[in-house]
Amino acid sequence: MMSSPLFLGFDLSTQQLKAIVIAEDASIVHESAVHFDRDLSTHGTTNGTVNGPDEGEVTSPVLMWLEAIDLVVQRVKNTGVDLSAIASISGAGQQHGSVYWSEGAEKALAMMDPERSLADPGHLAPYAFALPNAPIWQDSSTTKDCRELEAVVGGPQVLADLTGSRAYERFTGPQIARIRRLKPAAYRDSARISLVSSFIPSLFLGHIAPIEASDASGMNLMNVLTCKWDHALLEACGGPELRAKIGPEPVVGGTILGRISRWWVERWGFNPDCIIAPFTGDNPATVVALSAPGDAILSLGTSTTLLLSIPPADSPPARFTTSHLLSHPTTLGAQIAMLCYKNGALAREQIRDRCAGTDWARYNELVEQSPHGNSGFMGFYFPLPEIIPPGVQGEFIFQCEDTEEPRLVHGQKPDASKHARAILESQFLSIKSRIAAILPVHSPPLQRLIVTGGSSANQTIRQLAADVFGMRVYVAESKEAAGTGGAMLAKFAWWKAQVGDTSGSFEEMIMETGQVERMELVATPKGEVTKVYDGLVDNYRRCEEQVVHLCGQA
Repeated sequence: MMSSPLFLGFDLSTQQLKAIVIAEDASIVHESAVHFDRDLSTHGTTNGTVNGPDEGEVTSPVLMWLEAIDLVVQRVKNTGVDLSAIASISGAGQQHGSVYWSEGAEKALAMMDPERSLADPGHLAPYAFALPNAPIWQDSSTTKDCRELEAVVGGPQVLADLTGSRAYERFTGPQIARIRRLKPAAYRDSARISLVSSFIPSLFLGHIAPIEASDASGMNLMNVLTCKWDHALLEACGGPELRAKIGPEPVVGGTILGRISRWWVERWGFNPDCIIAPFTGDNPATVVALSAPGDAILSLGTSTTLLLSIPPADSPPARFTTSHLLSHPTTLGAQIAMLCYKNGALAREQIRDRCAGTDWARYNELVEQSPHGNSGFMGFYFPLPEIIPPGVQGEFIFQCEDTEEPRLVHGQKPDASKHARAILESQFLSIKSRIAAILPVHSPPLQRLIVTGGSSANQTIRQLAADVFGMRVYVAESKEAAGTGGAMLAKFAWWKAQVGDTSGSFEEMIMETGQVERMELVATPKGEVTKVYDGLVDNYRRCEEQVVHLCGQA
């Protein structure tokens, strides 16, 4: 008797690799994780990353990722999950990161030895990769390449209109341009270039997978409306040879890329009929797992990210140089609007450590004993060069009065409670000040705010989010939204194969197969408090303008 089908989703994020197994009704069957710093400490990473010799250069070891995949699959199997029941595999990868395959990669993937692990010395790593470390989204070393790319097309707004975003340092196109400029031999030796999200299914297929369209939106190389590579942008970033290196046109989520390679069948016991589907970026995967019309998703992880689904429309939504527009991973013609901040959890944790040691309970007490609006005290905390506003770095403290311009405060040491509340309020007010601009005209009011990521477990932060945004706050049953979204994309590809309809929609699959409701209401806004924050948006904007001016980014 055949087992009920299971679906495996991976999430290769900055600090860990997670594996999520779901059943046909999307209920969580199993979760496993490998934490890079803790479990794979021999690679010498800090928060999963390695700082390079050049200012702003940040990478992750590809061999560490291979080792993590070996280990997480072992952990899944050790818990008793029947790997032969896995009907399909998909997942998510941290956006923008890139892997550089060597000329021998295709042969090395096709001839993997079931007696050897992925990370076994002499197996893949010496032959398959032109660069041992992958540039990732935290890298900010490509400012020169960004400005040159914008100049080629006629400016940042023109590039945003074409690709969904202006040139950002972390985006893959500028990263490729920098590799070509500074490491010409490695670039020449790179036969193919993958995103993190297409790197992982390549391992499962035994050949290099195409890039998925939603994640391709984070490259500055694809037309966000046609989901086709833009040849002028490819040439500007990588020369005429980049068209071959980047591979075929992007594919949509739920496409059946092929069946799992024999290495996985013989080494781990996967079913040879197991479908491999495209992986997407971590943010689009989160949308797949959690979002419905009228929802906003606030990811409170290493980065802080707001995601809004935008349905297909006769005219494209506006693109702004401080926001992103991504193609939707399952719905052609639909998009995802995104605001992304580099200084998320790590910045919050720095302030927590300063104010309360490493004690979140003490930190929460400090936040709750200070008044809403923080008595006019507003703090900006950017330990890393920020994305929004672009390039700002440092700490800036303001005192705001109703009738006066905000005043930059020098040399004072305010109460710890003021800093504890200030970082949360300023991070949320930055998002609140931009939401109206990225929503399509005549959009109905947003109904739910779904919070994910590590800080989504903190009730003080949940309540503050409800009050600032004036929305009911929900959390998902599983805290691993990206991995769950990846598993649902795997199920989507399997469902298409079952019904024999490659044009079937994700919504049709949900209606036909059912899905458990995994949301819990955790905070309700207090109307009078939301009014306080509505009144602080203009002060926030004035403070931010001063920060931008002080950092020379005006």
